Amino acid sequence: MLVEAKKEDLKPALGQCLAEMVAAQRFNAIEGQLVQTVYGVVTSGTVRRFLQLTERVVSIDLTDYPLLPVDNVLGVLVWMLRL
Repeated sequence: MLVEAKKEDLKPALGQCLAEMVAAQRFNAIEGQLVQTVYGVVTSGTVRRFLQLTERVVSIDLTDYPLLPVDNVLGVLVWMLRL
């Protein structure tokens, strides 16, 4: 899930992102697709924050990842894909 934050403030968008992650989790369950973990990203366009929802437990990475250096953001995305 990807949510765009308004006014460069990521905090209010975290709740929206989590709600979308829960919705995706429920949709997958209804469709019979067992997806253990759903990932989310909140971005202002210049900064990102990552979330992880496993069953009923949410983890929020409190690190704000700026666009540059791009290898940090790509590293997190590659990590998500490997799981």
